[in-house]
Amino acid sequence: MTMTSPATPTQLIDRFGRTVDYLRISITDRCDFRCVYCMAEDMTFLPRSQVLTLEEIHTLAKAFAELGVKKIRVTGGEPLVRKGALELLENIGQIKSLHELVITTNGSQLEAMAADLKKVGVKRINISLDTLDADKFKAITRTGDLQQVLRGIDAVKAVGFEGIKINAVILKGRNDQEVTDLVQYAVDKGIDISFIEEMPLGIVAKHDRSEAYYSSDLIKQDLAQTFSLVASLEKTGGPSNYFKVAGTQTRVGFISPHSENFCSTCNRVRLTVEGRLLLCLGNEHSVDLKAVLRANPGNIDVLKQAIIDAMLIKPEKHEFNIHEQPVILRYMSMTGG
Repeated sequence: MTMTSPATPTQLIDRFGRTVDYLRISITDRCDFRCVYCMAEDMTFLPRSQVLTLEEIHTLAKAFAELGVKKIRVTGGEPLVRKGALELLENIGQIKSLHELVITTNGSQLEAMAADLKKVGVKRINISLDTLDADKFKAITRTGDLQQVLRGIDAVKAVGFEGIKINAVILKGRNDQEVTDLVQYAVDKGIDISFIEEMPLGIVAKHDRSEAYYSSDLIKQDLAQTFSLVASLEKTGGPSNYFKVAGTQTRVGFISPHSENFCSTCNRVRLTVEGRLLLCLGNEHSVDLKAVLRANPGNIDVLKQAIIDAMLIKPEKHEFNIHEQPVILRYMSMTGG
């Protein structure tokens, strides 16, 4: 293993004094669902030559860990549909300086893979679940089976992880009437839930984001009719603001890129499956780490220097505007969750 040179910083710090210690890695742009806010129905996926190999992803994870990244989240597309995903997770999980390896999944593979995920060192699992209505679930995911996902949640509950959380994107007129039911489900299962304001990535036909937008404040108002939410200072390294559901172990989080901008505390960068390091979800500032990696095989120091240099172009804030056509044309499935 290449040792960190004395001149190499042990932390990644951007121009605004923010320390980057959280990396999200997309290991595939493919998914067995076609969620309406995430991708087009007739998506064209990347050819294999443009996609990072599992070995390259592992090398990049090591480089980031040596630069002070403590948390890595593996995402997709749907990460668990990539062949070799478990072996990759095991290899990343063995990086000694890493504090936490977590994944975000649509839940379709969890029934079969829950025990293996625990075995390879995954500590927490986020599961995308926008509705408990089977027909709505089919409409939102286009191809998904709700019962398969619910069985997957039961499977990870049975195995036991440090944290299990549902992520729900709430859209007006589609599933905004279900926020109370979703929280009640989380309470009944003894797990957490986060509500996410839709992020305008990619142009999706027949979907007007400004009309579908449903703010975190509206969700809180809906929930207040049934639950008592108590503000919490707990954090998991991500952008959620958490509330405890009084009398339960469940936390409700809100990720609010529009109504409560959290850019000032951003500690995250994203690595796409093509090897592009995205410095901001809502901007196109990026560095092609795949090119660096393939031009300098075996030289992790050159790779780390490219990562350090990339911090100089991390922007101060995103430029999301729910009322305009997105300036970011890449889909969420290609961005990494």
